[in-house]
Amino acid sequence: MALLLSGAGVLTARPAKEVIVSRKPLSSFPRELGPWVGTDVPIDEETRNILGAGDFLVRFYDNPSENVPPVDLFIAYFPSQRTGDTIHSPKHCLPGAGWRPVESSRVTLSFPGRAPFPANRYVIARREQRQVVLYWYQAHDRALASEYWAKFYLIADAIRMNRTDGSLIRVVTPIANRERVADAESRALSVAGRIMPVLDEYVPR
Repeated sequence: MALLLSGAGVLTARPAKEVIVSRKPLSSFPRELGPWVGTDVPIDEETRNILGAGDFLVRFYDNPSENVPPVDLFIAYFPSQRTGDTIHSPKHCLPGAGWRPVESSRVTLSFPGRAPFPANRYVIARREQRQVVLYWYQAHDRALASEYWAKFYLIADAIRMNRTDGSLIRVVTPIANRERVADAESRALSVAGRIMPVLDEYVPR
């Protein structure tokens, strides 16, 4: 904690002209991922004010060929985190929306062309509804489950690279009636695996 607090001074002490890397806007993220077809969900002004100055994508992907629930993809990218606009952890936001965790763990995700990395896995519930949630933090070709390690590397990369950009990737899908949790998780992983080959164009290495 002391290291993270001292890092605030490091971030403000660095030159004002930090490195901002060129990238594609999230609005151009592919709407078709194999059999999955996406529909954007507008973000209201109040939520945007809470999220801060960044680039955000909320999109529901449906698979027209199968009668399965959609997969909700949320990507938040911050070109700079020097001014106080930082990534909000889902584990703090979900309870505020009425969801409670009934399972939580860390899983290792492995996709072609990328080294295995840890992610957070939750099963959340609200009344009779249940959902599987996968999320991780990604920046500079590094994917992490821990928000504390993400903060540590934010400071380290600010010193080493003069960059403070970073992102949160979250994938959510409902668990249908009589559906196994493992089946819903497999569906979330299917979409997660399809976003990885193009993610570097929107979250720069």
